[in-house]
Amino acid sequence: MAGKEKRENKDLVHQNAIHVETVRKEQRHQKLHTEFSINPHRKLHVLPDKPMSKKPTEVIAENSAFIEAFHKARQEPTKKFAMPLTESQEIGWISTPLIPSNRKDERFNFYRFITDVTKHKEFALRASN
Repeated sequence: MAGKEKRENKDLVHQNAIHVETVRKEQRHQKLHTEFSINPHRKLHVLPDKPMSKKPTEVIAENSAFIEAFHKARQEPTKKFAMPLTESQEIGWISTPLIPSNRKDERFNFYRFITDVTKHKEFALRASN
């Protein structure tokens, strides 16, 4: 009986030591976040009040730094940064066309035209319906 009580006490001591070690680890790696910012990847939905409510509208002072950060987060990457941040952004970073577009240039514009084969196929498709 004495051995069993001693073992239970030892278990409680070990459990307490494990608990103390866990709390120390959590406190060592814990970070306190005091600044708030909106997630730029999520849309912000503002809901109006009920139409029959008599509550006066609140006057909120504009925070120009917040508005500027919000608009910068909504910009495309080429306007935010001078150079691409990742290798996958390098493809298509310079998106201006190398040759000015011309709708009459047949090298780049492939319009639909009808031949004997396409006319036959189109007729066959219409007949099957």
